[in-house]
Amino acid sequence: MKPSIKILGFMLCNCFFWYTNNAQKYSCVLHRVNEVIGLDFDTIAAIATAPGEAGIGIIRISGKNAIDVGNKIFKNRKQLSLRDCEERKLNYGYIYDPKDGKKIDEVLMVYIKGPYTYTKEDIVEVNCHGGIVPVRKILEVILENGARLAERGEFTKRAFLNGRIDLSQAEAVMDLISAKTDISFNVSLNQLEGSISSEVKKLQNVLLGMLAHVEASIDFPEDDVEDLTYSNLQEQGNLVLDKINRLLSTVYTGKILREGLKTVILGKPNVGKSSLLNAILRENRAIVTDIPGTTRDVIEEYVNINGVPLKIIDTAGIRETEDIVERLGVDKAKELLNEADLVIAVFDTSEELSREDYHIIDLIKDRKTIVLLNKSDLPSKLNEEDLKNYLPNKRVISTAISKNEGIDKLEETLEDMFLSSEVQISDSTIVTNVRHRDQLLKAKNNIEDALNSLTLSMPLDCIEVDIKGCWENLGEITGDTVGEDIIDKIFSEFCIGK
Repeated sequence: MKPSIKILGFMLCNCFFWYTNNAQKYSCVLHRVNEVIGLDFDTIAAIATAPGEAGIGIIRISGKNAIDVGNKIFKNRKQLSLRDCEERKLNYGYIYDPKDGKKIDEVLMVYIKGPYTYTKEDIVEVNCHGGIVPVRKILEVILENGARLAERGEFTKRAFLNGRIDLSQAEAVMDLISAKTDISFNVSLNQLEGSISSEVKKLQNVLLGMLAHVEASIDFPEDDVEDLTYSNLQEQGNLVLDKINRLLSTVYTGKILREGLKTVILGKPNVGKSSLLNAILRENRAIVTDIPGTTRDVIEEYVNINGVPLKIIDTAGIRETEDIVERLGVDKAKELLNEADLVIAVFDTSEELSREDYHIIDLIKDRKTIVLLNKSDLPSKLNEEDLKNYLPNKRVISTAISKNEGIDKLEETLEDMFLSSEVQISDSTIVTNVRHRDQLLKAKNNIEDALNSLTLSMPLDCIEVDIKGCWENLGEITGDTVGEDIIDKIFSEFCIGK
């Protein structure tokens, strides 16, 4: 007797679900098979701490021979092998060069057996005196005794290939390291814990359910499948599309959290641009004089304003000039203006609007801008109403930068502009990665094509192709369907030792 089509569909759907939720386990199984046939990963080592003088330096060793390498170079007072020492406990002793028995440094060494480690392999860590020389000398001895120097990101790559984390979590590691504010750190931490992965897998499960019903209908066209209707597929497809759009709506916020809000300070010479930069940074970063044209080159700095990462750029004053160097600075300022997320335009209220001011107004009228009316402590000659008419719907703030007046208001405005966007920073799932954005856009195109085909009552074979495409593009975010070349490129951008 032929089994019920509903049962077949249910079984197929469960198979898809099992594969999705266990894709990372496949890589772990394959790694274990590689060990059996002798193709397992070799033992790697690298310095895990930043170069320079420090209290402690750490060298990390990972691989099946990590403990053997450690035993060759480490001796404690009891002359115990690392294997005889207590696991996960620091062991006091010395690093020696096996070639001549020369003592290199006093250290604390710990070993951790896989798979409960960062890479799911055996790991040994050497905690030595910080500084360039001791760390380098210990690494050299390790490399001479059975390990090789790790490539960029190879420890995290092994964590991914061994199934400990997925690809989006691996990318979150570098975001966590490079986080510029508490907010961006928290967002990266959420991604490391699987916030992006969780959302992607939910979407993939919906798509797999759609595919299961489509496959069942194609394979058994003579059966009347009650649940398989175009309207049901349309409903599920719209659910997927809405969620993808929700994730894409976080991209702008994610870009700012990752790279900083690119903010250009613009104005004619001697209006207070460099003074503004110094006031925001709380230090004398830019030279300030009464001589117009002092700033000729671009000055960039990162600053954290109430959790908003700001990449603030001071530019040369906008004016016509015969000075070649200053003219290059003016051209660079205009070029940066086109790349800016935000412009802070500074005008001098102690003077009437000049030809340079009108030129600046033309440059910024269609851009997101905060207008600063500086030198408000001096008698005003600038007609504010005229300026507001030229620049409607712009936020206008009066400042006396030399007296540090109005800076707090500016910072409050920056925070308000950022937090008033569609996405709230408290959201746990924010797309900060350009690769993730690109895959989401591809997936969106796939599901939109599928929905259009459903509207036109196209054959299910055509619809199936688009649904599968959507599932595969989402899978590239977590690494379920990603190619080896993409994996290599991602981890090549990591630092050595992570």
